[in-house]
This record gives sequence, structure tokens and C-alpha cells, in this order.
Amino acid sequence: MSRTPEDVNKLTESTYKNVLEQFNPSLRNLVNLGKSYEKAVTAMTFAGKAYFDALSKIGENAAISPVSREMGVVLIEISEVHKKVQLELEESFKRFHKELITELERKTDMDIKYMNATFKRYQSEHKLKQDFLDKSQADLKKLRRKSQGKHSSKYGIKENECMETILSRQTEMQRFIAEGCKEALLEEKRRFCFLVDKHCAFTDQLTAFHDKAKEMLTVKLPSWQDKCTDATRVPDTVIFMIEGLRAPMSVVPESSPTLEHSDRTNSRFIVPSPAPSLKAHTRSASVSSGMDAVKKTRVQTIFPHTAGNNETLLSFEDGDIITLLIQVERDGWLYGELEHTGQRGWFPSSYCRAYNDSVIANSRIESPLHSQSVTAPEQPEEDEEKEPMPLPPPYYSDSSRDRPIKPSTPSPQNTFMVS
Repeated sequence: MSRTPEDVNKLTESTYKNVLEQFNPSLRNLVNLGKSYEKAVTAMTFAGKAYFDALSKIGENAAISPVSREMGVVLIEISEVHKKVQLELEESFKRFHKELITELERKTDMDIKYMNATFKRYQSEHKLKQDFLDKSQADLKKLRRKSQGKHSSKYGIKENECMETILSRQTEMQRFIAEGCKEALLEEKRRFCFLVDKHCAFTDQLTAFHDKAKEMLTVKLPSWQDKCTDATRVPDTVIFMIEGLRAPMSVVPESSPTLEHSDRTNSRFIVPSPAPSLKAHTRSASVSSGMDAVKKTRVQTIFPHTAGNNETLLSFEDGDIITLLIQVERDGWLYGELEHTGQRGWFPSSYCRAYNDSVIANSRIESPLHSQSVTAPEQPEEDEEKEPMPLPPPYYSDSSRDRPIKPSTPSPQNTFMVS
């Protein structure tokens, strides 16, 4: 498309003005929005870290449960993997700030000065050349007015020289306008190319981040899903524990202190008692001399337990004997002393069962002047049979997959309810 020099000059000036008045202000606004974008991502990663830290805490609580230990490990793994993804995202936006936002901000500040100077130089040179051309044209008009007189041939040579000067300056002006327009258009394109190139680099960084995040998540996802496909599956150790608690326990109670003193060879008086409960208080014998004989209950572990870094908990192996120092169960925990090491601490009551022997902590002193009486252990009051309390269906279940929950009745034994 053919354009006059004036049209091309207008295009050149409008190109410079577009860069100065539209592109650079938009770029400065883009930098501000990019910084807001960074702050939003930083806030998101911070909130994500807090979220997955909380998820890890829940997993740690589940990891100490006999039946949910596997789910606890999965929750901890999910938390760790997602926190690694958050770190990768933070690294991507560090590069976003360094390679894009910082560069745009620096380029914008420099470009405003550069484009202002370039535009002013173009305008001043264009004005200078236009002034020279206008002067040559004015000289030509003067010569032509003078040549209309009697001596017209006298000005012919000067008029030809003036015409050559005008033609030369017109050619130079057109060349200057063409080169100036090309340079202005290239300056504009270089800026848009720079912007596209920087965002292509950022896109490449995000692509690498998403690929890495996808790899980290998809590697673990099948195993996580496999662990939670059947919510009714119970570990064998828990099944053995429940079956052991359901079986009746036979405990040989300690003989009467008086009868034991009078006849230590064959005669023994057996006081019948029910299967001992871990929640029941230890019975004590009343001695007429005023000395209390305290019976300490011993239990035998049926599962190993590890205290980890918690110094208040007790570690033991399967089959160890523990002497209870606090006879009353507190929220599913007992406090005792491990016999073969002397270590003391809290441990889950569901990890043990009553042992068929007991020890006397205080030595008994028998007085010949007073008689000693033994109080038989209190029999647990048997409540009248009540109708089993129906339970609502579990919320975290698939009715088509889970078995229905059967009604249960309270038991004096310490049992573990599993649905």
C-alpha cells in the first residue's frame, strides 16, 4: 500500500506515542499486578502448609491406633508430598519474580527515558530537514519571480541549481521518514517480543512444575487409594485382641492372710471372685492391728507398644508383665511399672489383659491378740437385661460395601468397638 511521506511520518509519530502512552503504562500496571499475584501465591502456599501440617497431626494421632495405624501413615505421606508440591510452587514463583517481574520493572523504567529521547530526536531531525526543504522551495519561488523580467535567461542556471537542491532534500527527507518509520515499528515489535518471550519462559517453568507435581502425586496415589478401599478391614492383631477379650478370664485369687499364716502347707482358703476388670478398684484386706494390706494388680501385655519420643509413655514387648501403680483406668490408659526393667509410664489398656497372679506390696504383721478378717471382693452388680441400644449407621461408610452394625451391650471388660 502506497503512502505519502506525510502519512508515513504520522505513522512513525503515532507508533512512538503508542509505546510511550499505552505500552509502557500498561507494562508498569502489569508489574504491579504481578507483585499482587506473587503475594497471593505466597499466602496460598502459607495457608497450604498450615493445612497439611494439621493433616499430618491427624495422621500422627491415627498412627497410634491399632486399627487406623495404616490410615495414619497414609495421611502423613499425603501431607509430606503436598508440602513438597507447595515448595516447588514457591520455587517457580521465585523465578517468576526474578526473571519476569524484576526484568519488566527495570526495562520499563529504562524504556520510558529511551523512547522519549528517541522520539524527540526523530522529531527534531524531521523538523530540521523540513526547514531546509522549505527554505529551498522558498528560494526557488523568489528566483522564478525575478526571472519573469527582461533578463529571465540570467536566472535559468540558478533556478536549475535550486531545483536540484530541492530534489536532493526531498529524497533525503523521504529516506529519513522511511528509516524512521521502520525503526519506530521495530522498537514497538521488540517490546512485544520481549514480553511474549518472558511469558513463554514463565509458561515453561509452570509446565515443569506441573509435570513434577503430577509425577510426585501420581506415584503415591494408587497406594493411598488402595489403603482406603475397604473401611471394614481390620488388622489381624486387632482381631486377636478382640477375640482374647471376649474369652472368659480365670484368675486365682490370693488366699486369706490368716489362713495362710496358720497353715502354710496344704490348707488354703479360696475366695471366689469374678473375672477381674481393668477398670475395677483393687480390693484391700482389713487387718485388726491397723496395717493395710494393699493388693497390686499385674497385667500381661498382648501387643508390643513403642513410646517413641514421649517420655511419659511405657514401651514393652508382647508377653511382658506390668504392675499397675494406678488402679483406675483413665480415658483408656493405665499407669504401671514394667517388672523386668523397672520403667514406669502410661500405656493403652487395650494392649493388655489381667494376669493370673498378684503380689502383695506391704508385708502383713499378724498380732496374737487380735483376729484378722478378710473381706471378700465385691461382686459386680448385675443389671437387669436391657434391650440392646440400636446404633445409627456410620457416616464415613458406603452402605453398599460396609456390613451393618450390630447392636452391642455394655460389658464390664475393657473392649474395643470395631464396626
